[in-house]
Amino acid sequence: MEIILAQPRGFCAGVVRAIEIVEQALDLYGPPVYVIHEIVHNQRVLEDLSNRGAIFTENLDSIPPDSVAIFSAHGVSRTIIEQAEQHHLRMIDATCPLVAKVHLQAQKYARKGLDVVIIGHSGHPEVEGTRGSIEGTVHVLCTKAEVDALQVNDPQHIAYVTQTTLSIDDTREVLDALQGRFPAIQGPKLKDICYATQNRQLAVRELAGEIDLLLVVGAQNSSNSNRLREVGEKHHIAAYLVQDADDLYESWFKPDMRVGITAGASTPEVLVHRVINRLGKWFECRVREMAGIREVTTFRLPACLLADSYQHSKALRS
Repeated sequence: MEIILAQPRGFCAGVVRAIEIVEQALDLYGPPVYVIHEIVHNQRVLEDLSNRGAIFTENLDSIPPDSVAIFSAHGVSRTIIEQAEQHHLRMIDATCPLVAKVHLQAQKYARKGLDVVIIGHSGHPEVEGTRGSIEGTVHVLCTKAEVDALQVNDPQHIAYVTQTTLSIDDTREVLDALQGRFPAIQGPKLKDICYATQNRQLAVRELAGEIDLLLVVGAQNSSNSNRLREVGEKHHIAAYLVQDADDLYESWFKPDMRVGITAGASTPEVLVHRVINRLGKWFECRVREMAGIREVTTFRLPACLLADSYQHSKALRS
């Protein structure tokens, strides 16, 4: 069996930053620290942080006053921020900077009096955070049929933003439909979709021509992982989303298969290696990594955390 690893795969800069924020907060302030929503969509990551003292919650009323509260990488609404202030919580924002950029874009359009369309999946934490950051008329949709049924206040005053973890192809289809119905619509260029989402999807598209089956290592509730599986399926290859090696079935495979493996942006590399090791127990395997983009993007930690870390280090030195 030949195993070909997609490049890039796994953790993106926004996820690395979010996890580091929780880890540094635990080191600086001690456990527990509270995290609004799952910091990222991966059970292994959540378990590791929980074991260190992070408590994940959807209910701000469950957080004691004056506690450290971290907003997840998906972003939160204005209402959540206001509730955190009312509860006198010490807020640390782990929102991915690329998601924060979408919030700012949407707010800019709303201030101009435009209807704002969010191309994304209703109910997803990122979409709900974006929706909740906008004061004005907001529509959420993700299919051409929803575009056809869309009713707006003024067809000449409409703009769009996108969920960062969507499929590029699906976003293009919906955007083409929006521009067809509303020629005056404003919005960012398609390339402004998250760089990590684009890179991982493009890698799978390139990989699809070389493989018989695709494994996407990621959580079932991870949007970007599901989109990677869909990219594989659109290229007419069997594609499976698995959280860990225990989700594999030997019956999926044949000894002479070419198996591609990628991982969602919230997936630690150790889970990829577990999948490879499981396949190695069943078959004789040869593993290689495809040529691809080497990501070098990094994001700065929140200023409040950097300042407290500096003061902590200064106190230790003195």
